[in-house]
Amino acid sequence: MTVAQSSNHSLEARRLPLPSGAFLAADVGGTHARIGLVSRDPDGTRPVTVLQYHRYACADWPSLTAVLQDFVGQLDHSVHVSRCAVASAGYVLGDAIVNDNLPWPVSIRDIRDSLGIEQLAVVNDFEAVAYATQFLSQADTTAVIESEAPPADGPVLVMGPGTGLGSAVLLPGKPHATVLATEAGQIALAPGNEREIEILRTLSRDRAYVSFEHALSGPGLLNLYRALCTLRGQAPVLTLPSQVTQSALERSDEAAVEALDVFCGLLGSFVGDLCLLYGARGGVFLAGGILPQIREALLASSFRQRFFNKGVMRAFLQQVPVRLMEHGQHGVIGAAGLFLDLQDGSSAFAGSRAGESAVTR
Repeated sequence: MTVAQSSNHSLEARRLPLPSGAFLAADVGGTHARIGLVSRDPDGTRPVTVLQYHRYACADWPSLTAVLQDFVGQLDHSVHVSRCAVASAGYVLGDAIVNDNLPWPVSIRDIRDSLGIEQLAVVNDFEAVAYATQFLSQADTTAVIESEAPPADGPVLVMGPGTGLGSAVLLPGKPHATVLATEAGQIALAPGNEREIEILRTLSRDRAYVSFEHALSGPGLLNLYRALCTLRGQAPVLTLPSQVTQSALERSDEAAVEALDVFCGLLGSFVGDLCLLYGARGGVFLAGGILPQIREALLASSFRQRFFNKGVMRAFLQQVPVRLMEHGQHGVIGAAGLFLDLQDGSSAFAGSRAGESAVTR
């Protein structure tokens, strides 16, 4: 798709005059860019109201600037939008947001100059999702593991596989919660059984360091499938993560079925480790683009057994609820909420990958 062809889609709201405080919020991943026009929520039940919203396939666009220009071009121009919050994987280096999982480089200066943005905040994508979990209801999520005790007040872990493996921790507090971005996906892959040791050995042939992201992501699922094909002595026939997922769910390819089973088991083990690391008494939210697609397989997998398999810490983990959430507009809402905290002079950042630059002017 080119910018000239953009008129074929419509925003998910009626065109309305823009309130004076409206601003842009973007949640940018390797596969999709979710863009919203938001304003401060008058009721205070959540940080913002999403006035208009659209999800873009990143591969169809030449840049994030082009995506934002298309979105802005369909708004009522009675009020100029001069502020923007961008949640993105990666980190800020000079003028650029740097991340190998994004389909194109992102220039902060280009966004500001092309759209007339006076204030632009850049935050980490999983920071934004973690911030938004404060405003989720039970109906917005699916129980993966129910806690044996009432919900506790404490750190909340948010993590999930997509194009990469993101993770953040929400620390409750006043006047605002604090969000800690992490690089947990880059932790060294830890096998939990003999088969996973064989997989790690196979993955190590092509790289000097194997992280959890090399297994727990879209590309990681494909890595698992290829490694298992090697161990089975067969040539891989699937070339895309989506093909591995589909073949596993249809049970039409034995290596794909095993790959998805290994994926879910490793995920359970890793989430349990992160719960112990951060003392996540407040619970876990599983996010990302992959897990909602494999929800039934995840619930029927070894995830639960591997999550609890932490020796003497099993009793602690039995008090931690684990819930699956759809990505949806949560990254947009979280980016906007963090931006408003900065505007109010009460930052919710605790050091971040993309949040290092906070607000650029």
